[in-house]
Amino acid sequence: MGTQFKRTLITTALPYANGPVHIGHLAGVYVPADIYARYLRLKGEEVLMIGGSDEHGVPITIRAKKEGVTPQDIVDRYHYIIKKSFEDFGITFDIYSRTTSKTHYDTASEFFRILNDKGEFIEKTSEQYYDEEAKQFLADRYITGKCPHCGNENAYGDQCEACGTSLSPTDLINPKSAISGSVPVMKETRHWYLPLDKWEPFLRQWILEGHTEWKSNVYGQCKSWLDMGLQPRAVSRDLDWGIPVPVEGAGGKVLYVWFDAPIGYISNTKELRPDDWETWWKDPETKMIHFIGKDNIVFHCIVFPAMLKAEGSYNLPENVPANEFLNLEGDKISTSRNWAVWLHEYLEEMPGKQDVLRYVLTSNAPETKDNDFTWKDFQARNNNELVAILGNFVNRVLVLTWKYFDGRVPAMNELTGYDAETLKEFAGVKAAVERQLDAFHFRDAQKETMNLARIGNKYLTDTEPWKLAATDMDRVATILHIALQITANLAIAFEPFLPFSMEKLNQMLNIVPLDWGRLGATDLLPAGHLLNRPELLFEKIEDEVIEAQVQKLLDTKKANEEANYTAKPVRDSIGFDDFGKLDIRAGTVLECTKVPKADKLLQFKIDDGLQKRTIISGIAAYYKPEDLIGKQICFIANLAPRKLKGIISEGMILSAEDADGTLAVIMPEKVVKPGSEVK
Repeated sequence: MGTQFKRTLITTALPYANGPVHIGHLAGVYVPADIYARYLRLKGEEVLMIGGSDEHGVPITIRAKKEGVTPQDIVDRYHYIIKKSFEDFGITFDIYSRTTSKTHYDTASEFFRILNDKGEFIEKTSEQYYDEEAKQFLADRYITGKCPHCGNENAYGDQCEACGTSLSPTDLINPKSAISGSVPVMKETRHWYLPLDKWEPFLRQWILEGHTEWKSNVYGQCKSWLDMGLQPRAVSRDLDWGIPVPVEGAGGKVLYVWFDAPIGYISNTKELRPDDWETWWKDPETKMIHFIGKDNIVFHCIVFPAMLKAEGSYNLPENVPANEFLNLEGDKISTSRNWAVWLHEYLEEMPGKQDVLRYVLTSNAPETKDNDFTWKDFQARNNNELVAILGNFVNRVLVLTWKYFDGRVPAMNELTGYDAETLKEFAGVKAAVERQLDAFHFRDAQKETMNLARIGNKYLTDTEPWKLAATDMDRVATILHIALQITANLAIAFEPFLPFSMEKLNQMLNIVPLDWGRLGATDLLPAGHLLNRPELLFEKIEDEVIEAQVQKLLDTKKANEEANYTAKPVRDSIGFDDFGKLDIRAGTVLECTKVPKADKLLQFKIDDGLQKRTIISGIAAYYKPEDLIGKQICFIANLAPRKLKGIISEGMILSAEDADGTLAVIMPEKVVKPGSEVK
């Protein structure tokens, strides 16, 4: 605490290379990390931003087995998809590598050996589930069964995805192997454990006393873990995919992915800077910041620091500004259910709108609690903020400068009191934005930056230079000079948040990017400087674009419901005589109208071959009356009449309930005589 640092090492959570990345990843980790890295670079500080793909672990082997390919095939495919998505969104990694690299294998193996040689591990034998058919021990994800909490029949050995409860394999009711389907047995196996309890006193002092400035959600989760008491944690597991445990006689055992993955930060730094990587990891004048999601807090605040402390020569993180989760349209993002906005698909469907998504995700950042992304909010923030505030101000200033001064920055003349107030107000934005960025409050930092555009818009609206052009061009020159200085300040302040748009703005202003130290200055554009022709920074997003995205999600939800649909159990058996009592017939719909003051009910007039009968049916949510007139339907003809909303209903129309709860009226395949019996 209070240390003056010379450089900053930024690490970002390593995404699993078993699928593409989605907006939850971007919001939780990568946009905040990139904003912070860009901010420090603009200040002229020495920064490394380290990222990479996590390419070991059971999810990858499960995907490979499902697709009938090797784990290496899976990680090769998704590593490059993930890497390209980050590049396309302007995430400025100094290196984005992977945990299947030789450098990582060597680094992780050496790290294990050092701890093992120092006696930092406990070796112990325990019983774990074993698949006798597949002849292998089962990782938690390879065991499925009934959740003891919600009854979901397909819960995993580590978590029930239906209710979200964390589980142990032994918690499952009727466990079975996901590999062979057989019932697993318990069998002894030997593993290495990191005794986290040994480091609990140190961690308690280091976090709870030494880092009270950490975000409340991070500090609170750490305190909860420490208060429960830490237990030894296995650093190896029985698996054939991963880094082999580098000990004689450890065949068939690999480093557990939680131990292997964070060492990827070290190996990727080593790969990037082979000659001075230790400066970034061991020099006390280097500040290390971990950007992660809330599911990784315990690993980065408790487990990884214990590993580093046990090794003895590494720095510990200065801060871990973890975010909570981002939900999508009120539902938890789920890769297995395809309930996500995938980054590569977004770029195909919203070309050139990387900054819009960056802006919206930062505005909605789940910084201390879960938050929700909706397409309507996305549209509103684009149209009402990026277009109507920032884009509108920039466009008005540049268009007016070209209109009245042929695109050259006019000289400033005598200032009014209002001019001076405006200059003073926007000069204070730098300190306000810095205060938020330094505290990792990116949502508030972006809000302060947008306030600068609001100041500019208010200044233009209040001074109305277009009304003064006929009588006082000196005054118009002063107003536009000040407005142009605000515009150039916006190009600096928004660069960490909206890098693509600010590159475009710098091009329109005909300037090279300015460094952070110039933010708040009133002389960024000298009089006489020639601007380039203005273009729109942002464009309005129309309703049909948003409706298409919402419909895409609704289609996904329907597909999930259909895929997971299980027919209701068959009711108790009945005799043929019971069935014979039902008189089911086909009839022709002559009339169909909505029942007044009853949203769910339709009133039918049906030709049943003998007479015209009235039937009331609760299908108004699924059919328009006019769509049913003239159609033939099936109905129970001998159901006792009953009164509904004052109308006597003489039968029941037959419908089938689909997986999503919608009703479909049963109709004969071809036209039959009204009154034909259904047998």
